[in-house]
Amino acid sequence: MEASEIGETISGGEESERAHAADRVRKLTAIYLGVVAMLLAIASLGGANATKTMVNANIQASDTYAFYQAKYLRQTTYRLVADQLEAVLAAQPDMAPERRGKIEQEVTRYRGRADSFESDPKGGTGKQELLVKARDWEKRRDRAARQDPNFDFAEALFQIAIVLGAVSIVAEARWLVRLSAAFSVLAVLLTVNGFFLLVELPLE
Repeated sequence: MEASEIGETISGGEESERAHAADRVRKLTAIYLGVVAMLLAIASLGGANATKTMVNANIQASDTYAFYQAKYLRQTTYRLVADQLEAVLAAQPDMAPERRGKIEQEVTRYRGRADSFESDPKGGTGKQELLVKARDWEKRRDRAARQDPNFDFAEALFQIAIVLGAVSIVAEARWLVRLSAAFSVLAVLLTVNGFFLLVELPLE
């Protein structure tokens, strides 16, 4: 075998190895992009759930506060009526005992009704219980509001990572894959933080 043939054989072998290596990188990058797409779906689901929770909790809190306000108005009305009846009794000391007794019963009834609006542990519809429920809904809403930006940023970073990974396959630029991986890692951290709120994002 001549030297030129040996050189061509070596050159051909090297090209074959390079082609095989490039094909392997493309396959690994494609698998990597599939994983990133799956993580994007998880981040999107987390963001959708956070938004849904935020909206629902806000509605529930508003409704509960409205119910609380209605209870407060009714309680105030009963107390005003009782006060007026007591004023009538005070203004008419010579009122007939029978009539006075009926008015005093009405005062007691109105006072009792007013007090019943203050707390209702059994039914959970007293003012105190409603206030606790409303504040609980507000806490859920505020937590979801803190979760949502994490998922938003994670989704954006995952999408950028997918684009960079796709471009790296066409351009055969490994540095783009590394850059894509960096974005993916940051997006994963944001997704985890979105679920568990380990760190507060300085958004304000």
